[in-house]
Amino acid sequence: MSLTFHWFLPTNGDSRHVVGGGHGTPVTAAGGDRPPTVGYLTQIARAAEDLGFVGALTPTGAWCEDAWLTTAMVSQHTERLRFLVAFRPGFVSPTLAAQMAATYQRQTGGRLLLNVVTGGESHEQRAYGDFLDKDARYARTDEFLRVVRGLWRGERVDLAGEHLRVAGARLAHLPDPVPEIYFGGSSPVAGEVAARHARVYLTWGEPPAQVAEKIAWVRGLAEKEGRDVRFGIRLHVITRDSAEQAWAEARRLLDGFDPRTVRAVQRGLARSESEGQRRMLALHGGERDDLEIHPNLWAGIGLVRGGAGTALVGSHDEVAERVIEYHGLGIDEFVLSGYPHLEEAYWFGEGVLPRLAARGLWAHPAKAAPAAA
Repeated sequence: MSLTFHWFLPTNGDSRHVVGGGHGTPVTAAGGDRPPTVGYLTQIARAAEDLGFVGALTPTGAWCEDAWLTTAMVSQHTERLRFLVAFRPGFVSPTLAAQMAATYQRQTGGRLLLNVVTGGESHEQRAYGDFLDKDARYARTDEFLRVVRGLWRGERVDLAGEHLRVAGARLAHLPDPVPEIYFGGSSPVAGEVAARHARVYLTWGEPPAQVAEKIAWVRGLAEKEGRDVRFGIRLHVITRDSAEQAWAEARRLLDGFDPRTVRAVQRGLARSESEGQRRMLALHGGERDDLEIHPNLWAGIGLVRGGAGTALVGSHDEVAERVIEYHGLGIDEFVLSGYPHLEEAYWFGEGVLPRLAARGLWAHPAKAAPAAA
């Protein structure tokens, strides 16, 4: 099976320094270096498309631009790239969300993927008018996806749930293809919802042993539901012609972290209700030392950024080996990013992907499609 690679659209701004934000923390000043205009995001999207990335993740939250609107605009300037749109169930009705997805598929030629984000921060959820606690939010997500997936199958849906209620819901036009659902979460209830609804379970970039445990956990839950789930991982990358160059770049980024900013971000992230965020924080403990937590896996990004906080750092050959190591655990999809996102897409696309192609693990989707047809 050919590996699938996605890139990232930095709708919170981009820079030659790490841009913070996420999980209730504000975007750091570096986000203003390259504002997330449609023009700049289109540059990144077209670069990713040319290099062979299948899709691009676009985040959700108060710290970034709206993912639906932004990607709808960028899609009009690209041809093949899919958009992995992160969204939070409960902010819109499930029937409207199903309709939006169907419209998106018709207007883009079927290029929508959905990253379901239940929301791990109650204080941020309340700003949007959502006052449910974490477990209740996951229960609502389960009901939400039951409605959405039923509508996408062409069913007439009636649901009187604990959190959602619809009667006689039906779509006039079905999405073609049906968007694949990506889902993450490390808490027990998150695993249960993922097992019932996710096509791809996403984990943040933890060391391989921890990732292997997660894969076994979710795979076991999915088997009980009679379902098969693919697995993906979210990582940053710093890849260069030599290991020395890559680690020099990591040190440059680290040197740019203002100690006061690090302390403020860590205080904010310590409030997080997200089990995944807790696991990210445990990898570095807020300290600048001993950040290589596994060969070529660096936890420095998480000092100033919420969410995914680890990066693959090394020569192109070393980074390719780490990709292969994670693939050996069962990871088939990689959602990557780097600072700045435009330049780092080229470093990975021109440095690492050809090495994986030479080993028969990857093929450029635009070149593989005619052969498959």
